[in-house]
Amino acid sequence: MPHAPSRRPTILDVARVAGVSKSLVSLALRGDSGVSENTRVRIAAAAEELGYRSNALARGLVQGRTMLLGVLLTDLANPYHTDVVAGVEESAGEAGLGVLLAHGRRDAKRLAAQLDTLVELNVDGVIAISSWVDSADLQAAARRTPVVVVGRPERPPAGIDTVANDDAAGAALAMTHLLGLGHREIAFVTTSRRPAAEGRRRGYEAASRRAGLVPRTVMVEDVNDLSLRVAPLVSSGVTGLIANNDLTAVALLDTAHDLRIPVPERLSVVGYDNSTFAALVRPRLTSIDQPRPELGRTAVRLLLQRAGGRTTDRHEVLDPGLVPRGSTGPRHR
Repeated sequence: MPHAPSRRPTILDVARVAGVSKSLVSLALRGDSGVSENTRVRIAAAAEELGYRSNALARGLVQGRTMLLGVLLTDLANPYHTDVVAGVEESAGEAGLGVLLAHGRRDAKRLAAQLDTLVELNVDGVIAISSWVDSADLQAAARRTPVVVVGRPERPPAGIDTVANDDAAGAALAMTHLLGLGHREIAFVTTSRRPAAEGRRRGYEAASRRAGLVPRTVMVEDVNDLSLRVAPLVSSGVTGLIANNDLTAVALLDTAHDLRIPVPERLSVVGYDNSTFAALVRPRLTSIDQPRPELGRTAVRLLLQRAGGRTTDRHEVLDPGLVPRGSTGPRHR
């Protein structure tokens, strides 16, 4: 008869082999500073002998580390966030680190609570893919573990590293693209007043003025109201739209379809993020390419440098690009 699968070792088994209490093993697993080095080594050896979790964890116990990074993100449904996480996971894996994800569900209070949870789990660092987390909460977390923000906080708090794309430059690229196609009536449609969206708005408005055009920024609180805003724009002569992100741009494409406005023959649309679905919608979406995986990889590099003893703050800005697709074309004459 085949042997029944052996039982997975538990924390009680580790405690028995190490000759210590269950609570002491628990403290060691959390990296608590109250556990002596000799005891930590003994518990690590017991964990490795039993195959408790993994040898990586046992080695981490010897070093007083969990070998885990916490990743806090605003919106798991947004492809931008998942693309950045892919870069984080790639670089973390190369460094022998695991990743714990915490999802804020677009709720600032939940984000703060999730940040506290990650810190309490004694992760070796936190990467926040969000500009929604309060600066005071980030600084409190940074007193216990390195913290890197991917995105653009309103004011980068002291003791925190950041990495973002150049939002203003990206919007200027979108303007250059549309101007090159002959468009002169170009509007910026935004559904957010967050720092990244505001940086894109400012970039669009500055590029408009440089081209001798009057900026036309349209703030839409609810994407369901887009049809009420797009039709008047097109009727007034607008032939090009730049959206604050791809989600808004896709909503614009959908609205144009409902209004029977042909894209790009009558209206050209540019998104921002070059997220994974930009190449899936019809017409395929021209979009500003944030180097999303590179943002994640850079965040891990900054975090590891901080963990290695760097004390000066770093704020890195990556250059965006533009990926032209079928949603933009020459101005209709």
